[in-house]
Amino acid sequence: MLVSIILPCYNPPENWANNIIKELKALSEIISDKIELILVEDGIDEKLKSGIEFLKSNIPHFRSIRYSTNRGKGFALRQGVALAEGEIIIYTDIDFPYKAESVFRIYSALKNKECDVAVGIKNNTYYAHVPFARRVLSKGLQSLVRFFLSIPITDTQCGLKGFVKDVKPVFLQTSIDRYLFDLEFIRMAYKLKYKLEPLQIELKETAQFRVMNYRILFPEVLNFIKLVFKNKYPNDILNSGPGK
Repeated sequence: MLVSIILPCYNPPENWANNIIKELKALSEIISDKIELILVEDGIDEKLKSGIEFLKSNIPHFRSIRYSTNRGKGFALRQGVALAEGEIIIYTDIDFPYKAESVFRIYSALKNKECDVAVGIKNNTYYAHVPFARRVLSKGLQSLVRFFLSIPITDTQCGLKGFVKDVKPVFLQTSIDRYLFDLEFIRMAYKLKYKLEPLQIELKETAQFRVMNYRILFPEVLNFIKLVFKNKYPNDILNSGPGK
């Protein structure tokens, strides 16, 4: 079995390429299947060139894609998922902020056919590492999801998720480019009756959070409103549910 790991890359932290090598080594020790890594350069940055060449030289199954303008995490992941060939597809952040055991938990649930979509959710200790503003936004969004969208998983924005290959067409039909693409994907998968499984994941103690860009909040409010009123999906998606 092949496992595809998708990493969106925009303004990564120092030593990012070496850290990816280290994290893949740790994962290869607990994941028995072959891993392919797909890195999506979300807006061309010439400073990344040497790091990408380093990854090409040190990772047997590595591919990268780039485009000129930063479009956001949701857009970047759709480009990576479109290239993915794995029976299991997992995405996370470029700095691998979650413990390897958490990534394994996502992989294991999919490998053992416990679910079609494995959704990382935050445990109680997670919020001890999260800046106050992010904590308020996270809890506030969960309340809005619970009230307006009536889906069983309200913690939708954790940056670690996975799904089986059959769900790939659903992910590729998401349309939100930035923050709320996760929510859009989970809602679509739920409405199409795929089996979703929430799995508690753990942050590393060394995980760092970027400063929140508040300019994206207003567009995301509009995206949320659109999701509330969006009840219909294209026929090709409606015909792609389990057993179709």
